[in-house]
Amino acid sequence: MTLDVWLLLGAAIVIAAIASVRIAHRTGLPSLLLFLGLGLILGDSGVGIQFNNPELAQQIGLSALAVILAEGGLTTNWSHVRRSVPLALILATLGVAVSIVVVALAVQGLLGLDQNAALILGAVLASTDAAAVFSVLRRLPLPSRLAGVLEAESGFNDAPTVIAVMLLSSATHSSPTIGSFLLRTGTELLIGAAVGLAIGPAGAYALRRVALPASGLYPIAVLALTFVSYGGAVLLHGSGFLAVYLTALILGNSRLPHRAATRGFAEGAAWLAQIGLFVMLGLLASPKELPSAIVPGLIAGTVLALVARPLSVMISAQAARLLRLGRTNWREQTFLSWAGLRGAVPIVLATIPWAAGVEGSKEIFNEVFVIVMVFTLLQGPTLPFVARILGVATPGEAHDLEVESAPLEELKADLLQIKVPPSSRLHGVEIFELRLPAGAAVTLIVRDGRSFVPSGTTRVRADDQLLVVATAACRDEVERRMRAVSRRGKLAGWYGERGSE
Repeated sequence: MTLDVWLLLGAAIVIAAIASVRIAHRTGLPSLLLFLGLGLILGDSGVGIQFNNPELAQQIGLSALAVILAEGGLTTNWSHVRRSVPLALILATLGVAVSIVVVALAVQGLLGLDQNAALILGAVLASTDAAAVFSVLRRLPLPSRLAGVLEAESGFNDAPTVIAVMLLSSATHSSPTIGSFLLRTGTELLIGAAVGLAIGPAGAYALRRVALPASGLYPIAVLALTFVSYGGAVLLHGSGFLAVYLTALILGNSRLPHRAATRGFAEGAAWLAQIGLFVMLGLLASPKELPSAIVPGLIAGTVLALVARPLSVMISAQAARLLRLGRTNWREQTFLSWAGLRGAVPIVLATIPWAAGVEGSKEIFNEVFVIVMVFTLLQGPTLPFVARILGVATPGEAHDLEVESAPLEELKADLLQIKVPPSSRLHGVEIFELRLPAGAAVTLIVRDGRSFVPSGTTRVRADDQLLVVATAACRDEVERRMRAVSRRGKLAGWYGERGSE
């Protein structure tokens, strides 16, 4: 096919995926399931697109995960997750180790896998998925500490699991000793953390002091800095995932120019990465081979969801309590256990042993694909119910609002920014004299670098910036009225001025 055809096909897939997000939002299903299903439909058993390259899938998958982690860090509020970080770090290290061992021992006995294959399967399944966690949990009314644990854990635990899978996949003839495994893992994590903690503050310092010629360059610069961190850590044989998450976390919580635009750009890039990643993984899977993986996949998934994850949470919570880093009750631990969502990360990790030629790795990939499909379908939609049953939901708790996103869209309203030029007849007009239609109001005035909420008798001045919230139904009328007053003053209607273009 020509490039034009590929561009048309790619755009059609993205549009179909965007439409499926709306369906997922209404039904409560994680959107990754629909993306994976779209990939299966487009694959060799459906439309007929051929894709069977685990090496390429691995490279694309790891790059897409870096984008998703960067978005997670940029949109995470440090003040909300700060208290949750100690437990999240324990879950991302000790909890990961417990999960790997428990799953490996169980599948070795139940499925008859050899030791290395069992450890690889355990390591592949040990990581919770940032995209799945962010998309589902940020819609739940959870206490900030509990939500913070899950968000921070999903950001931190990719790094040790990637290291574990790569080390186990390279040990085709002899398994590494526990000492060498821990040393290698610790070294890579320390290097990744050092790179992230160096580039994050340096990038924030530079962006605050460099005046770029266009506002659209700031989001690009921020995302580029996260990839500088990722690439630098990898070149130094460190964890690129830990580096990119820490860099993004620092940048996202720094006072940078055009923060709202940066967050919006990062969210768009992450959505595009998710769509491409999940569709690609769906293409890589073969529906003809999946039936044989259903039984072993269900066995391994059941062990993971009902034994390994609860044990890892319980042991990590006890470790945090003994170290006096915080307490969690049994209700919170139960919810943390059920909310350990798996998504694209385990499937991407399953391509690593497949690309390395590990014996039985294709079967592991198929089993992981089944586990993700089945258990995400079971866990994702039931999380609100489980939260209510356990009494951990807080429906009355306030949540962060982004003026430019969901709340205004749900209210079918627009935020208008109006700059009053020096020659405008708006100068001297009081707010009530604007006579804006019902459904519109001047909510904020920015004057001489300061902002304040106006009253009805506040006078508009030249060079003011007015922020007006208007419903979609009256937006055009608001714009016409403001133009009319700007041209002829508060008596514009008397003079027949209607504010037409």
